Amino acid sequence: MTAQPTPVLAYIGLGANLGDARSQVLGALAQLQTLPQTRLRAQSSLFRSAPVDAGGDDYVNAVAQLETRLPAADLLLALQAIEHDFGRQRPYRNAPRTLDLDLLLYGEQEIAGAALQVPHPRITERAFVLIPLLEIDPLILIPGRGAAHQFAPAVAGQRIQRI
Repeated sequence: MTAQPTPVLAYIGLGANLGDARSQVLGALAQLQTLPQTRLRAQSSLFRSAPVDAGGDDYVNAVAQLETRLPAADLLLALQAIEHDFGRQRPYRNAPRTLDLDLLLYGEQEIAGAALQVPHPRITERAFVLIPLLEIDPLILIPGRGAAHQFAPAVAGQRIQRI
């Protein structure tokens, strides 16, 4: 893994709805602290939310703020390795999962690749991402889209509860 010359703030969405979802999200937060060239700077509260565009049990969600020197592609690979450690399988789109880690934001960069899109394409459409993100940084800007708080009214009808 190569290093960025200067640290970047990255935001990671965490979610789980299979098994002991709360423990899995907390375990993933602990694993984020062990990533090379990376420091966990902040984490949101845990939230319970209903699945969106999917069935299954409610999710436990959170957002973490990382300071990292890892390039975005290397960070994504590290996140996927953590998912694998927690038994993540991808049988179909939006399947229930033991752990889901999404790279939501990577500094002020906009990345449009086949394997990685940053900002996350649905960051402004999901209460379970937007609300924990705003808890960490109420004034955060989403590159190419503007202030994150302006999108909060659009997700107000989605069920989410701090736990």
